[in-house]
Amino acid sequence: MDVSIAPEAVTSTAVRALNHLAVDELNRRYGGDHTGDEEPLSQFADPDGFFLVARENGHIAGGVAVRPLAPVAPGWGEIKRLWVRPDLRRHGVAAALLVAAEKLARERGLHDLFLETGWAQPEAIALYHREGWTKVEVGPGGLAAYPDSHRFVKAL
Repeated sequence: MDVSIAPEAVTSTAVRALNHLAVDELNRRYGGDHTGDEEPLSQFADPDGFFLVARENGHIAGGVAVRPLAPVAPGWGEIKRLWVRPDLRRHGVAAALLVAAEKLARERGLHDLFLETGWAQPEAIALYHREGWTKVEVGPGGLAAYPDSHRFVKAL
């Protein structure tokens, strides 16, 4: 499988599509329609945040975003919108996206990352454990957006 991973502008069609696909999957897993409740993509814009797009032979394969958590937690970033096309799951794309996000976050001066995932995403929970993330009760600065979520941190 030929997968490339690179940052793309939050205004790109690929990033907008990935954001909608991730929200659609969350709606299906947890119920409801939160399409209008999406966080603005601008929080992932350069120079502080970023959105990585994975492509297989030029076609969208998945993506992941990182936003800074300053001023609540200077030096911290948060992983958001990790999503991989269903036919490419269990082929290492999500792990590759995480590694690429960690590397770019470190290059941009972040020293730690935080993320949340929910009970209806057991494969994500397993991925984070496998990739060396540590489960915590609350995030940096007491950050915890969703009750009953699983929260993880990783030092870069």
